[in-house]
Amino acid sequence: MSKPHDISHRDYTGAKLGMWLFLFTEFFLFFGPVLLYAVFRFRYPHAFIDASLKLDAGVGALNTVILLTSSLCMALAITAMQRGRKGLTLFLLALTVTLGSFFLVNKYFEWGAKFAHGLYPGGEALAGNADGTAIFYGLYFFTTGLHGLHVLAGMAIIIGAALMVHEGRINSTDFVKLENTGLYWHLVDVVWIFLFPVFYLVR
Repeated sequence: MSKPHDISHRDYTGAKLGMWLFLFTEFFLFFGPVLLYAVFRFRYPHAFIDASLKLDAGVGALNTVILLTSSLCMALAITAMQRGRKGLTLFLLALTVTLGSFFLVNKYFEWGAKFAHGLYPGGEALAGNADGTAIFYGLYFFTTGLHGLHVLAGMAIIIGAALMVHEGRINSTDFVKLENTGLYWHLVDVVWIFLFPVFYLVR
């Protein structure tokens, strides 16, 4: 007969495995648009390069630093919880959410600048364009918008985890939900690290 400790361990492992399977499906959600990008970039190489040059690589790099820092804060929050430091855990989770907000604010202003100049599918600057530039911006807005929704969802999940930490439902002996939250947030980070060079740096 299995001991209660063993059952708990299997539940813990199952929860982590389930999260990894979910993250695997999320990865393929982004695979399709990136595959389309690769196909159309091969077809319209000059248009894609010119369109990429109109993106602000500095803003993209800043957002990369913001998300990397937020992932560090998330990892430190999990470590703090494992050591029973509830207050520090809550502070680090709040900092993670704040950094996620900074990312979205930067993305809002970046998108706003493109819309102001008509650089979006159907916009004045791209009206009648047939060289692939509109396709680039279509993929850019769709993919980064999808990523932004994941950032927003991740922030909501972190806030939910923080509430559970505050209520004691996540603690130093039962923190798998916080670890899974961290895994999701790291996925958000990894996806952006991949999208940043694809849209901003590849020439």
